[in-house]
Amino acid sequence: MKDGMAEARMLPVGAKAAIRVPASSANLGPGFDTLGLALGIWDDVSCEVIDSGLVIEVTGEGAGEVPLDEGHLVYRAFRAGMEANGYDVPGLRLVCHNRVPESRGLGSSAAAAVGGVALADALCDRPFELKRMVQISSEFEGHPDNSSAAVLGGMVVSWADQPGFANTSYHAIRLDVHPDIRATVLVPYSRSSTEETRAVLPSMVPHQDAIFNVSRAAMMMLAMTKCPDLLFDASDDRLHQRQRAAALPVTTRWIRRLRDRGLAAMVSGAGPTALCLHVGGFPADLQAEAEEDGLRVLHLDICEGVQRVY
Repeated sequence: MKDGMAEARMLPVGAKAAIRVPASSANLGPGFDTLGLALGIWDDVSCEVIDSGLVIEVTGEGAGEVPLDEGHLVYRAFRAGMEANGYDVPGLRLVCHNRVPESRGLGSSAAAAVGGVALADALCDRPFELKRMVQISSEFEGHPDNSSAAVLGGMVVSWADQPGFANTSYHAIRLDVHPDIRATVLVPYSRSSTEETRAVLPSMVPHQDAIFNVSRAAMMMLAMTKCPDLLFDASDDRLHQRQRAAALPVTTRWIRRLRDRGLAAMVSGAGPTALCLHVGGFPADLQAEAEEDGLRVLHLDICEGVQRVY
């Protein structure tokens, strides 16, 4: 399976590894392409070195839809991780059991990218190099919010040295979330495309809107770590959510419904999932209404990042 890795060390047939990687939510309202949160839905990915060829098996989310060849995102990220480690394999069996909903704004592609890089480290019996893992996985999406959350866990603040440019460096730090904060997601059965929802965003924003979001993003970091009573105000946004409203009618309606009840609700990533951050239980009547409206309501832990199983 060599592809320009002539100097790579070949791993033996029969070598195995397995990892788990969580879902994630990006933006958290005002922190566009910057803030992220790891959420406790897990994809399980394992591999075994074989004599030759590539065999990919996918169950759960995305089964029958994602490519089963070299274009598979986990495999592409795995190759990038192997190259960074200086190893290669004669052949590979890759098994993915996916639970993170596809194209719903819960970081499924970031989980795949992180999973592939982490799997390479595990197969090479190396400790996770978190900074490198953030860099490689972020390169697949062009921004580090989801992938950094999947790597580091908790809440992350992430940034790029030169956003939008090739060969930029990606960085992230983790913040530990206040123990009283809970996360609930409302997941529509419809999907959305990140490219399409980004296309509706304006290239320029008013100065006052930029100031508003800077203040709310700073407030969100305080709300998530020390002052949960600030969550509602901190989760407000002027840069992307109302601009995407027409493309996400169900999401928009439910965010308005939740916020009318005083709950800190926002679009999860590019949608269509709605994320609600709250203290205490999620209202039972709202859960019943959402389920009657065809939404999956999931109460999720704010969790640790990627984990090695073996």
